[in-house]
Parts: sequence; C-alpha cells; structure tokens
Amino acid sequence: MDADDFRAVRDAVRRFVREDVVPREDEIEATDAIPADIRAKAVDMGLFGYTLPEEYGGLGANLVEDVRLAFEFGYTTPAFRSMFGTNNGIAGKVLVNAGTEEQRRTWLPRLAAGEVASFALTEAEAGSDPSGLTTRAVHDGDGYVLTGSKRFITNAPLAGLFVVFARTGEETYGTRGISVFLVQAGLPGVSVGPKDHKTGQAGAWTAEVFLDGVRVGADALVGGEEGAGFGAAMTSLVRGRVHIAALCVGMAERILEESVAHAATSRQGGRPIGEFQLVQAMLAEIQTGVYTGRAAVLEAARRYDSGEDRRIGPSAVKLYCSEMVSRAADLAVQIHGGMGYMRGTVVERCFRDARLFRIYEGTSEIQKLIIGRALLKGAK
Repeated sequence: MDADDFRAVRDAVRRFVREDVVPREDEIEATDAIPADIRAKAVDMGLFGYTLPEEYGGLGANLVEDVRLAFEFGYTTPAFRSMFGTNNGIAGKVLVNAGTEEQRRTWLPRLAAGEVASFALTEAEAGSDPSGLTTRAVHDGDGYVLTGSKRFITNAPLAGLFVVFARTGEETYGTRGISVFLVQAGLPGVSVGPKDHKTGQAGAWTAEVFLDGVRVGADALVGGEEGAGFGAAMTSLVRGRVHIAALCVGMAERILEESVAHAATSRQGGRPIGEFQLVQAMLAEIQTGVYTGRAAVLEAARRYDSGEDRRIGPSAVKLYCSEMVSRAADLAVQIHGGMGYMRGTVVERCFRDARLFRIYEGTSEIQKLIIGRALLKGAK
C-alpha cells in the first residue's frame, strides 16, 4: 500500500475500533462472542486478509503496516483481533510463504473473504517446542491419512480450514520429518471439542481438534513436498511475535488512558488521587513502557521487512511487550484500588486478558532461549 492508502485504512480501523467495538466490550465479555454485525463489518473492511497479497484478494500490508494496525486492534478486547488474526498471520502466511500456486489460488481468496483458518500445531506435549508432536500422516495411495489431536486451537469451532502439523518421517521426536497439511473442516474424522473456559480473552474461542483417520489428497500437502512447509510455518510464528508485541502496546495504551482518567477524577481525602506522587509514579511507569514498546516494535518490524533481523528482534519485542503489558495491567488495578478488582472495570478485564500474551506464540521463557542462543551463535 502507498502511504495515503495505508493512512486511510488505519484511520478507518481506528474509528471502527473506538466507535463500534469499544462500546460493545461488555456485551462481548458477557456473551463470549463477537457480534455478527461487527464480524460482517470487519469482512467488508478487508480485515480478514489485510496482510495477504493483493492478487489473492488481500490488502498486502507489510509488517510495519501490520503492527501499526495492531496498535489499534490492541486498544479493545483481544477477541476482536483474534477472529481474523490467524488468517493474516500464522495460518495465512504458511500458504503465502510455502503453499503451491494452486493452494494459494484456492484458499487465500477465501480467507480474505472471511473464511476462518486455524493453525493446528499445539498438542498436549508439544507447545512452544514442537519436538513432542505426535500427530501422524501416513501416505496411503494417492493421499494421506492423518491421526492425532491438537489442543488450544484458536478459532477451531469457527474454522473452515485447519493448517495441521503432522509427522511424515520416521522420526518420533524432534522437528525433522514434520509436514504441514490443509485439512478442511467437515471431512470425515475431523471433530472439534467444546470451547475452552479461559481466564480471559472472552469471545476468542479455542478448542481441541481431533483427527481420526482423516483422509486428504496429495494436494493437501503444503508445498507439495514432505517437510517443505515446516520451516515456513516457523517463520510465520516469528512474524506473529512482532504482531503480538504490537497488540500488547495497544492494550497498554488503553490501560494508560483508563488509569489517567481514573486518577484525575477519583478522590480520596478531598483531592484527586492523581495528586499523590506514588500514583503519579505508577502512571509514569506505564507510560514509559508504552513509549519503549512502541518504538521497539516499529524497529523490529522494519528490520523484519528489510530482512536484517528475523530472529532476535521478534523474540525481544514479544518478550518485552508481553511482560510490559502485564505489569501495566497490574499497576492499573492498583491505581483503581477496589474498583480495579471489580468485574465490569476495563482494567480488570485487561488484567485477565493480558496474562495470555506471555504464553502463546512462544512463552517468555522460550523467547529468552531464542535470544540467548542467537547472541552466542553470533559470537562464534
């Protein structure tokens, strides 16, 4: 997108988030669902494919543009972004980076038009590290038969397509011999468990996915070659970490606004609590995190787009921003006092919602290992 086009898209997203989504956050929290009219408007605005290539119906946003939009998405409930995030990120990018041309032509326009894709990697013993993955795809005739189960799969109850990781090699442990398959919902043997009951992020559905002898054609193998899609899938996760970091910045900005407004109007001892220096110190800490996080995310995105750094930067900003927003939410609850612990208060919801950012798409501990190992590798 050129600068003017992107600016128009960003401004439209900002208005949509603040005028349409924010006023209905309590409804989303209470119903554990995104209202149908909000979903329909997101489809009409092209949000289900804003990072997908224009030739397949997307808007073609690069990562710098992506994170600038994610700053806006993060301002409201994470469930809003979650309904189209996988299409633009870890699932959609597997097709863009590793899919055959036929796979791209078949699926990317459908994702851009609002069909939901789920990224089915995580298992009971394979989370941030896929080495323990046990789902298997056995070559059978002119296709494959998949057997296994996946856990915590975002949008699984809504998905029309599952991007499934399965072993095709002889290895039973490690990352070698893992391939990626495109599995349509509704195929015989595909079933989805009940929605998970989570601490936060209401409206963003996750569930188990079961594959019981699911037969797919050879054309379902991403890239058309066993093992070819795995590296691209991992690259998608790396890109997604910068996006998640930007969401954290957006949430921290909302937390800051709510906290400043409360400190300026809530009174103790006859004066606003914002006049107390310790409250000012907490506000200052949140603001500093927002400034630092925004600058770091934009720099990491720039270096990712240029190819300068697709290893340390994404992990560093995901680590910093996910920890930063959790700290900001904790401080905001403290600033709000008893009201901060009451359901229906924005910062209380953010406190619960923010906790997941330190876990998914690579825990904080995994990010530290990635950064440390990359630094030492560079030294050698």
